Amino acid sequence: MIWYVLAVALGLALIGAVAALIVTERRARAPKPAASAAVVGREALDVVNAGLRRLTGECLRSGRSLPDLYAVVYSEERLGLLLAGAEEAAPAPWTAEADGERWTISPDDLHRPGPEGEPALPYALTVTVGLDGPDRVLVDLSRAAGPVSVTGPDAEVRSLVRAVVAEALSSPVGALAEVTLVGSLAGGGLLSGDEARTSRLHTAASLEEAFARVASASTGAPGPGSPDVTQIFRLIEGSSRLAVQGEAPHLFVVDASQLPRREGALDGLRRGDALLVLGEVPTGWRWRASAGGSLDTGPLGLEITRHVGRFA
Repeated sequence: MIWYVLAVALGLALIGAVAALIVTERRARAPKPAASAAVVGREALDVVNAGLRRLTGECLRSGRSLPDLYAVVYSEERLGLLLAGAEEAAPAPWTAEADGERWTISPDDLHRPGPEGEPALPYALTVTVGLDGPDRVLVDLSRAAGPVSVTGPDAEVRSLVRAVVAEALSSPVGALAEVTLVGSLAGGGLLSGDEARTSRLHTAASLEEAFARVASASTGAPGPGSPDVTQIFRLIEGSSRLAVQGEAPHLFVVDASQLPRREGALDGLRRGDALLVLGEVPTGWRWRASAGGSLDTGPLGLEITRHVGRFA
């Protein structure tokens, strides 16, 4: 009889444990809250731009180098900077979190008096890649040590790249960025509308030609000692932050089938520029869009539940 009672008790305990595990699993898989219209809409980019300008202003005022950020996360409650190198002493009104790997600020603090920096030239290639539940996630493409490749269903890849390029050309964050569409993408099939009619959008028959044009235009750029070089450049020169000597960062966009494979073909990519590739590339940041609209950001480890091409 005792053994029977013990068996029943153990059976009930096992059933309870399994039920608790199922409930926990279901809770873990529960969808994240949806992003608000203010996070998805253009006004979010105005907040991000204000935050980056405030950051450059605070760093200029305190005489410190700009942080080496690689991503920005925005919700209506706060703006967060994800840093490649931890810095536990954040300038006020920023607050350091996660052992200095993230700096955050309340959007309300951006409306209070404080130093406003110059247009965020070092971060001009910071563009939206998508949403992580209620948060908008932006990535600085210039932080990639090589190409940023996007694979997946063709419709998803093209919509994502189209949205990234359009934002780089129209966002206040990328107000100084230049974009060159290379090869087959230069034919007008990728962009349409107002974003295709800006003087900051260029085309080139090949990546080699695109690099050569930028290099030629750079020969007349001011040197580090010139008064034409911005305060921001002087602030970051010689630091770990990528620097473009007073020049606008450049985003090159090309199909993987037209990416040159010879050794040294990408040597023309300047520090501070970025190369976005539609299709598989063996090196660099390798992203994959799913048919459901999510995005695997590979080595960045950022969870994207809905990529930017799905915003419309």
